[in-house]
Amino acid sequence: MTDSATAAFNARIIEEFRANGGSVGGPLAGTPLILLHHVGARSGIARVTPLAYSAQPDGRLAIIASAGGSPIHPDWYHNLRANPRTKIELGARTFGVLALELTGTARTDLWRKLAAESPNAAEFQTRTTRQIPVFLLALQPPDDGPDDGPDDGPGRRSAR
Repeated sequence: MTDSATAAFNARIIEEFRANGGSVGGPLAGTPLILLHHVGARSGIARVTPLAYSAQPDGRLAIIASAGGSPIHPDWYHNLRANPRTKIELGARTFGVLALELTGTARTDLWRKLAAESPNAAEFQTRTTRQIPVFLLALQPPDDGPDDGPDDGPGRRSAR
């Protein structure tokens, strides 16, 4: 896909995601998606990118910088490394997140799990010689209203 085609595709996904509380149809139907907000590492321009994620048992979200198996990292990868405190849209809610890029054994172990869960992830790795980066996003309290108690992750409020 060309840059303009990718931008148009992403714009349609973002619009559909927001109109349907985080759900989209078409080729991404059923794929768990977030909208990652990020700021250009060099430009300072705020951007939003739809990404697939994998919910982890500890409440964090795993994302991969595959760019569909492109030989170069996606732009959001560099932006997230430069500005790891950002926000995401998950369903109809917005959360602050802290992004941590995994390395070494932690990355290898999670990559194996993600590749087993998602044949696309494994396929993307076969298309490139670069190691596809893996991030964990630690959710912060949501930005969607008054603080009415502890938050136990997306869509779950604590009974405390």
